[in-house]
Amino acid sequence: MKNRLQCAVALLVVSAAAMAQATAQSGPVAAKPAAHPELSLTYTYIRSNAPPAGCGCFSLQGGAGSLAWPVRAGRFSLVGSVTDTSARNIPGYGEGLNLSFFAAGIRYRPGTERSAWHPFGQAIIGVAHTSGALVQAEYSATTNARAALASSIGGGLDIRLSRSFSLRLIEAEYLLTTFDNSTNDRQNSLDLSAGIVFRLGR
Repeated sequence: MKNRLQCAVALLVVSAAAMAQATAQSGPVAAKPAAHPELSLTYTYIRSNAPPAGCGCFSLQGGAGSLAWPVRAGRFSLVGSVTDTSARNIPGYGEGLNLSFFAAGIRYRPGTERSAWHPFGQAIIGVAHTSGALVQAEYSATTNARAALASSIGGGLDIRLSRSFSLRLIEAEYLLTTFDNSTNDRQNSLDLSAGIVFRLGR
């Protein structure tokens, strides 16, 4: 899991550096602070009810990285994100699970350039991948563990610390995955994150 997350974060950093260089070479632009690309690295906590009977809730922890590229004067951004989490000894099963989520979508920020507080909302869609004994055991009903459609919708709040850094106080999203479970083939999860945001291209 750590290797996958490290590789994903490395790809995001390299992409961000390339975008920042391209922005710098295009010449000085009188842009608002919110119109700069943003790279975020966060700790992620997911509360899931993957077992279809009742709640059957359990927790996964890990990390996430996202890159937001602004369009339309910075109010909207195109977003790409990678999340990697895991859980051990899931209650009722005693098995472990790794859950990864690769997605892209759109983010909206209201016009709060003059404030240190920056709320946002976003919707993304992509592919979820699972591994571990919970989905790989012989009794598992999950036949699409390698790739299942997933989507997420929610928002968050950042506080600007400087021209280049912000603190992501909270990001809360509803995460829907569609892994086979022989009942309804969907899992509803609460995805919570917090971390740091790097504002690029200054």
